Amino acid sequence: MKTTTSTNPLSKLYCNTFGHKYEVSKKVTLHVKEYTCKCCKRQLTTNSNGHLTDLTPMFQEINSILERIYTNRMLRVKRQSEAPTKIYHLRKIA
Repeated sequence: MKTTTSTNPLSKLYCNTFGHKYEVSKKVTLHVKEYTCKCCKRQLTTNSNGHLTDLTPMFQEINSILERIYTNRMLRVKRQSEAPTKIYHLRKIA
């Protein structure tokens, strides 16, 4: 299940010397994001304490479930916020 990417040994040397260049590869929620290093393709995510940890298959599964829950909640909140305005317009017209 773990995918390995072939990376250039020079890019690993660069990251070991100067540090990683992380960019956000996926926004799971407002607080949880997945990061990928531009050079060596190392993947990280934020854990429950807000610290960066390696993106293991367990964290990938947790992030996908968390993203599904978050998306469903945001859709439900959006629908609930739109519903009272529609009722208000119907009462105003009638």
